[in-house]
Amino acid sequence: MISRLHDPNYDRWACQIKRTGGCRQPIHLRGKVEHYDRATGQLLHRYSTIHEPDGVLRVPCKTRRASRCPSCAEVYRADTYQLIRAGLVGGKGVPETVSAHPCLFVTLTAPSFGVVHVRREKNGEVLPCHARRDAETCPHGHVMSCTTRHSADDPRLGEPLCPDCYDYDGSVLFNAISPELWRRFTLALRRRFAKLNGLTVKAMREHVSIAFAKVAEYQRRGVVHFHAVIRLDGPDGPHSPPAGWATADALAQAVDHAAAVVTAEIKPLSRTFRWGTQLDVRRITMDGDLTEQAVAAYIAKYATKAAECVGTLDRRVRPLDDLTALPIREHARRLIAACMRLGNDPGLADLRLIHWAHMLGFRGHFSTKSRHYSTTLGELRAAREEHMRTEEITTGRLPLFDEDTVLVVAHWQYAGRGLSLGEQFLAAALTGVRLPSVGGAPQ
Repeated sequence: MISRLHDPNYDRWACQIKRTGGCRQPIHLRGKVEHYDRATGQLLHRYSTIHEPDGVLRVPCKTRRASRCPSCAEVYRADTYQLIRAGLVGGKGVPETVSAHPCLFVTLTAPSFGVVHVRREKNGEVLPCHARRDAETCPHGHVMSCTTRHSADDPRLGEPLCPDCYDYDGSVLFNAISPELWRRFTLALRRRFAKLNGLTVKAMREHVSIAFAKVAEYQRRGVVHFHAVIRLDGPDGPHSPPAGWATADALAQAVDHAAAVVTAEIKPLSRTFRWGTQLDVRRITMDGDLTEQAVAAYIAKYATKAAECVGTLDRRVRPLDDLTALPIREHARRLIAACMRLGNDPGLADLRLIHWAHMLGFRGHFSTKSRHYSTTLGELRAAREEHMRTEEITTGRLPLFDEDTVLVVAHWQYAGRGLSLGEQFLAAALTGVRLPSVGGAPQ
């Protein structure tokens, strides 16, 4: 840390750190960018990392995982918030009239794979976990009852009352098949909505289209469930209103039916999976309890999280790793072990359970949307990059060129990533980003 402070290029290093937004693990790039006149071949401008501190340019890692880099994850969260909200009230290329389109907030849950410790509340009072007067004793000698009123941070939440009775194989297989369940749900939803209105799916598209945006969330027990915004549009997407007969009530009926009938089978094991019975369907309004801001914030929050709440790792587990030595919860360890064991079955090779063992079998995208729901993350990033480029030109740090007459030649090489411990302290002081905890104590 002292060495970096005394470096003659400290000011430039500090500028790089600030421009990364306090990224915890910035990417180091070595290379150059040259601008040539297309007509004459004259070199107009050159940028090289030779004159940068340590000869590298530091750029944000751009991860979405808050457990790895809170600052980059915050950018991803903010972009997701804008994307979801634009599909509810307009903006970012979406007309404001979209706010009048029928729209639902739907939560699809996983089925039960065994009794787990839960926190239950009623009228603000915390209830006993699983209080049973005539509780049965399982074959492994555990009484299937728990009278504890768990706190919100109780480490037992999500863990089974009897680990030996819990269906660990079913849990990880459901995670693996859940993206296919979601795909089939969207297909069944369109078919049912068309049938409710006496139309075929093809005929319905001439009057109504269904758009959605969804995010996956891990429950403490280690299975995913999906939160989705489902909206009715006209045939031209958000730029046209749906037909008058396309109501939120009819959409809710179609959601109920599709969630109940959709199944997905893992044929090598002859196991069939379906959604859980706890389906939640609520209408999104501009002035009610469930507003567009609340929905967008809720979905964006889970877009930066993964399976960390289950007590697992945020990196891949290698087949040769000693599972007993990993710093994880026993429940997560058993889920990972189930992925490793099932992944050795040739019939389940397509599920790639070993590759996604750290995700407890889930290999889908955490946040997805239909094509015409709203803007895209790529468009939001491009707009931010254009804004930064304009600022560079305005302040004189980047020459103004006619893009039609200039040839840009860039060459970049990966040169490492991250910061030393001393640099992390300096970066935290420069950007106000809190350092990660070490050994349970915050730095």
